[in-house]
Amino acid sequence: MKTKNIAILTSGGDAPGMNAAIRAAVRYGIYEGLRVFGVKRGYAGLLDGDMEELSMRSVSDIVQRGGTILRTARCAEFMTKEGQERGAAFLRENGIDGLIVIGGDGTLMGAKALCECGIKAVGIPGTIDNDLAYTQYTLGFDTACNTVLDAINKLRDTMSSHDRICIVEVMGRNCGDIALMTGIGGGAEIILVPEIHVEFEQIMAELDNCRARGKYSSIIVLAEGAGYHTEELRARIAERMGGGVRATVLGHLQRGGSPSSRDRFLGTSWGVQAVRLLKNGMGGRICGIRKDCFFDMDIGEGLSMKKEFDFELYRMAEVVSNSTL
Repeated sequence: MKTKNIAILTSGGDAPGMNAAIRAAVRYGIYEGLRVFGVKRGYAGLLDGDMEELSMRSVSDIVQRGGTILRTARCAEFMTKEGQERGAAFLRENGIDGLIVIGGDGTLMGAKALCECGIKAVGIPGTIDNDLAYTQYTLGFDTACNTVLDAINKLRDTMSSHDRICIVEVMGRNCGDIALMTGIGGGAEIILVPEIHVEFEQIMAELDNCRARGKYSSIIVLAEGAGYHTEELRARIAERMGGGVRATVLGHLQRGGSPSSRDRFLGTSWGVQAVRLLKNGMGGRICGIRKDCFFDMDIGEGLSMKKEFDFELYRMAEVVSNSTL
């Protein structure tokens, strides 16, 4: 059956670059003669029937904006088989031949579920955590890293002025990529990630090593899932070091802001790629990039892959920072 109508939704945590993907999918879809619809508020909006047709004009002036113009929401009901079937039924009743889903692991699992309900769906990886194994980078990761790096640079200035230690907590409950990349780029003395357990005494040994070298200010980048509560770690270090320890939790600051050039490029490229797949009658696919080459693969196969941490890169960071860890 020839594809005539496609829809787009964003779900889960927002990520810079989502709007670039929406814009590209809408404009390329219209160029290819398709009608393109936007589902508001992710899977919650799908179940509520909150959908409208998008035009060239409706996606003007959004490529530089963070967040998502389609908005996003969590939806517990869609996690059930009944909810998934309701969503699929709504799409069929409204003549939607294909669906583009932009989001992280949970969102893309929802796309897979819709495929199992007979909907042609294509996934675009949109999450700042970079925690999807099948693709080298996810949409929003680069911007989030730049946001964190800017914060580290500013904190470094004031920590150096006062000879203080600063713990910078970044996102990464299960994946330490943000912490690793920004720790390297920001010259952090210590990087703590979920994939590698570091004992408290090892942290103290490194800080003592820094002081022995005459360095009294240090940056510790801590991924939220690394096994330490930020304030407790700050208090323990301060007790041992005699004060002078601060903590900053960047939180949702990392999700916002204008997307970087790379994330605008990724979003635009994946938006076009997703439309092409649907136009050719292909569903159950997921878009990715590896070694600067765009590709697509079976969505089930991609989501079943296990994320591998780059231990060699982590070790490089240790060596460059003269770490004793």
